[in-house]
Amino acid sequence: MKKKYTFLLMVIPAFAIFFTFHTYPAIQGIFYSFTDYKGYGNWDLVGLKNYLNVFQDGRALSAYGFTFKFAIVGTIIVNIVSLLIALGLNANIKFRKTLRATYFLPFILSVLIVGYIFKFIFTHMLPELGDSLGIEFLSSNILGSPDLAWIGVVILAVWQSAAFNTLLYLAGLSTIDNQLYEAADIDGAGPWAKFWKITFPLVAPFLTINMVVAMKNFLMAFDQIVALTGGGPGQSTESISLLIYRGGFQGGEFAYQSANAVIYFIVIVAISLIQLRVLERREVK
Repeated sequence: MKKKYTFLLMVIPAFAIFFTFHTYPAIQGIFYSFTDYKGYGNWDLVGLKNYLNVFQDGRALSAYGFTFKFAIVGTIIVNIVSLLIALGLNANIKFRKTLRATYFLPFILSVLIVGYIFKFIFTHMLPELGDSLGIEFLSSNILGSPDLAWIGVVILAVWQSAAFNTLLYLAGLSTIDNQLYEAADIDGAGPWAKFWKITFPLVAPFLTINMVVAMKNFLMAFDQIVALTGGGPGQSTESISLLIYRGGFQGGEFAYQSANAVIYFIVIVAISLIQLRVLERREVK
């Protein structure tokens, strides 16, 4: 009985806090998505009108397009970079532990602070460096270009996200028995053969985790965009999260953006489930 009461005393407060600050607001947001609530004043039920309007909203569709492009490119690049870094850090080199701590440092830094630093780099340092070296591409501020600004956001997001992915890949590499590589050396296998036949298949479960987590994080990108471009130039780098925030809390579209948020939640869950099914099949192979 004492164990039972101790369990309840630990679980009930945590459940109450979680329900109050997470579950209840989520349920409330879903309810308001079926109304015309502006965030203040009176409201009326409108049914599925808000949901139907999302699919007819050019700004929302543009934000979805940018977010998907950003998330797909960012997920691919961050996993490639993280795996390469993990392979390098897993090698028998000097100062390996120090380098691991150094590579993890970006992950613990404030996203907004890092974003403003990168904004200064893209706006001032790189153009000045490009002018001095005579490199035309670097001499212009890519954050001011509607066609190139998203590249700057990808660079920032990948730089900061690579640390967490690298940590997971290092955990995966530590589970591989060195005897497998020794046997491969005896058979005359080269570096590429050892990677493709031994390393990659054995870290496949960690690849699955990294792909799903990275895609989810990039789809929910907010802080990096706010600090770096503010969604501009124009609306060229406006993500769904930023659109929902601006419309819901600044534009009097609380109910409409609540519907948008529900749709986006379903999209993220669907993408994550598809990734898990596809990548888990790859693990079996």
